[in-house]
Amino acid sequence: MSWAVLGAGHWGTALAVHLCRQGQVVRLWGRNPQRLPDGSNPSRLSPVFPDLPWPAGLGVEPDLATAVAGAEGIVLAVPSHALRSLLNSLSCLDLSSETVLVLAAKGLELPSALRLDQVVQAECRQLPLVVLSGPSFAHDLVLGKPLAMTAASHDMVRAQRVAGVFVSDQMRVYRSDDVAGVCLGGAIKNVLAIAAGISDGLDNGDSARAALITRGIAELHRLGTALGGRTETFMGLTGTGDLILTASSDLSRNRRVGIGLGRGETLEKVLADIGQEAEGVRSAQALFRLARRLGVEMPITEQVYRVLYTGADVRQASEQLMRRAARAEHPAALSPADSASREAGA
Repeated sequence: MSWAVLGAGHWGTALAVHLCRQGQVVRLWGRNPQRLPDGSNPSRLSPVFPDLPWPAGLGVEPDLATAVAGAEGIVLAVPSHALRSLLNSLSCLDLSSETVLVLAAKGLELPSALRLDQVVQAECRQLPLVVLSGPSFAHDLVLGKPLAMTAASHDMVRAQRVAGVFVSDQMRVYRSDDVAGVCLGGAIKNVLAIAAGISDGLDNGDSARAALITRGIAELHRLGTALGGRTETFMGLTGTGDLILTASSDLSRNRRVGIGLGRGETLEKVLADIGQEAEGVRSAQALFRLARRLGVEMPITEQVYRVLYTGADVRQASEQLMRRAARAEHPAALSPADSASREAGA
């Protein structure tokens, strides 16, 4: 197959390199020419991975129409805020109805709070869609380290086909038809990773981080199922797996945002120091609105939102979580008598 990878940041570049290693014909496109290798340079080192020898078969194309011309698959690896604009541009091009879109971005659109698969469907409904997500860092993919992902689609034949392209000795790819759940897991976990980072920035300790991740899984499940995702999805790679990785590794941009905030740095300074997108910052606003609208209790997400958008003090936010009223860990498992008398809270 021939592929176009749209988005020349770390993740888009890593996916393009991986596809090229799989023997695919690949063209990489990006809005920012500074993120594309210089074709006149024989070494053609990647600006985002300076130590990466550029695969000989990986093409670089600054023109969008040329990049996608004749492509059988198009990987969408741009930030959430840039997705709709890119899709608008794609919809104006003469693409075959058999061209499969592979959504490899995570987050929610603002101000609509739509899942990214819903944005794709709204703008390019005529093209088949597969969502590729899971606990994976671009750095690990480029270095050839083992990882596992999920290919989700309402068309399982398409999901199988895309999984077959990406699967390798390095990458194991599972299949799912829960598109909503896979997309929601990838968005919600970023906000919870910021919370874990704040806790570590406050030096709350490993036990506190473990508690935040575990209670974060409960929040992910509550909102995710309310929005149409399935329990088993949130307990799998694209829910719990992705959350564990993002909340515990210093390679995680969202976790690093939280660490900086926990140490008393401003959001502006933290983001400037990271120099890359941190989707959890945007997603926190969308998730807070969704939770309020649906009446879903998400105390961790709420405190992250207040720190990011209302100037709440990080230590006070942490203390607010600890002061919540006691409750059963699994309310649904209580006996009817206990359930009637259980306390509110989370």
